Amino acid sequence: MTSTSTASAIPTRSALLNTLNDNTTWDVIVIGGGATGLGTAVDAAARGYRTLLVEGEDFAKGTSSKATKLVHGGVRYLAQGNISLVREALHERGVLNRNAPHLVWPLGFVVPAYGMFDQPFYGVGLKMYDMLAGKLNLSPSRWLSKRETLAEASTVAPSVGGRNLRGGILYYDGQFDDARLAVALMRTLFDLGGTAINYARVTGLLRGTTMHNGKDAIEGVVMQDVLSGAEIPVRGRCVVNATGVWVDSVRRMEDAQAPTMVAPSQGVHLTLPREFLPGDKAILIPKTDDGRVLFVVPWNGHTIVGTTDTPRDDLPMDPRAGDAEIDFILKTAGRYLSRRPTRADVTSVWAGLRPLVKATGAASTKSLSREHTILVSQHGLVTVTGGKWTTYRKMAQDVIDTAIQNQLLPQAHCRTADLALHGAPKDAAKSAIAHGTPDSYYGTDLETLRALPGLDHVLVKASCLTEAHVRYAARHELAHSVEDVLARRNRALFLDSEAAILAAPEVARILGEELSLGAEWQRATLADFEKTAAHYRLA
Repeated sequence: MTSTSTASAIPTRSALLNTLNDNTTWDVIVIGGGATGLGTAVDAAARGYRTLLVEGEDFAKGTSSKATKLVHGGVRYLAQGNISLVREALHERGVLNRNAPHLVWPLGFVVPAYGMFDQPFYGVGLKMYDMLAGKLNLSPSRWLSKRETLAEASTVAPSVGGRNLRGGILYYDGQFDDARLAVALMRTLFDLGGTAINYARVTGLLRGTTMHNGKDAIEGVVMQDVLSGAEIPVRGRCVVNATGVWVDSVRRMEDAQAPTMVAPSQGVHLTLPREFLPGDKAILIPKTDDGRVLFVVPWNGHTIVGTTDTPRDDLPMDPRAGDAEIDFILKTAGRYLSRRPTRADVTSVWAGLRPLVKATGAASTKSLSREHTILVSQHGLVTVTGGKWTTYRKMAQDVIDTAIQNQLLPQAHCRTADLALHGAPKDAAKSAIAHGTPDSYYGTDLETLRALPGLDHVLVKASCLTEAHVRYAARHELAHSVEDVLARRNRALFLDSEAAILAAPEVARILGEELSLGAEWQRATLADFEKTAAHYRLA
């Protein structure tokens, strides 16, 4: 496994902007700093292309920080008979666990069985799941007796709808921290000689004299520095539109009549206290009233429950969970847990938008494609959408391969299958840091963090946030706002929104000190954070 350096420093924002102003032509410009964009930029840089990624907000600000925190093959897709998608996802799950063991680890799932045929039905399906994973399987599934089921997941309901618990199945998938993986990919890009900049919004596309399919080709982007308002034209041979649910707005910078590609769907998650799932195993509820699955998952000392699938016509950056979605999750989880959660138990709620590839005719969003789609326009704009975190690496490989096939880039082979991500320890098995703890996400950078001032100054107990973590986020992770720290560099807002709100003024003070920004900036970033944090609280 090729290892990336952990010693390279992240440039200051002024240095990054100077890099964009030097009139250099990049090989690849990626628009979008979520899972797909970051993966694409890492793939391009690993092949030797001079690569730039620009993100209009913060890395993983949108969908990519609001996942169920699972790296999985998709049990539901197996039930639908989509074997090829499941096989690919299971392979990528294994690759990700191997290349980023500090960020991805195996998690056991208990599937409770209440009906006479539930256990053999789920058992056979999950054995197929094991076989499809092949050599990269995390651990084999097995049948559980009723006693074993309750030992592995003590809060499973003893009966549901008049049917008593008969036993269960234990199988394994992967768990991760989505926003921390995004940060690791950003750092990996720098390690490979690439450049990433957040708060750099693309406002237009450049067209020039180069030809693609007999048309004048896209030759770069017009980028606006969100923090200063300055506009910078940036030239590139290949421009990739990886903006998730917002891909159509970028496509319409080239063609105002471009048809809609994406049908957005909202997914909601709730965070509950650890006592709703005190062990180290998750629970999979295999069929809810809307035909989906529901996960009850231990994460960072808490329990997260989700998700929903609700069509949306709009594309807000910070979507708000609806009352019906919240009630649906609480009601469904309450049927399968020995203690029913209520609104008073919820410590945070968040909603994200999935970029589902648009189908024609009437279709519910749960039936639309999660597989990624790549389009190359008549002027050479490469657009990718769909997919999920688990398959981000393969999606990125397909994007760059498509660019090569369309003669937008010279030939170069993909290197990411064996590329260790930033911070990956050489021997994760010998690490003294337990998987899934806030400090484990830093991997080999942990000593650098622990050397910073304020390690004993705890700001949010629920997420183990300290003053040192804030300073590290500013110095090494391109954090520019209170929200960057409390929502994505650390997961306080997703774990306990009230605690995050209380800590925000001190985070603003420390961040202002690190970035040499004064009281006016602190007031502004606090006001912005409080507006966003309101979406994570139950009214």
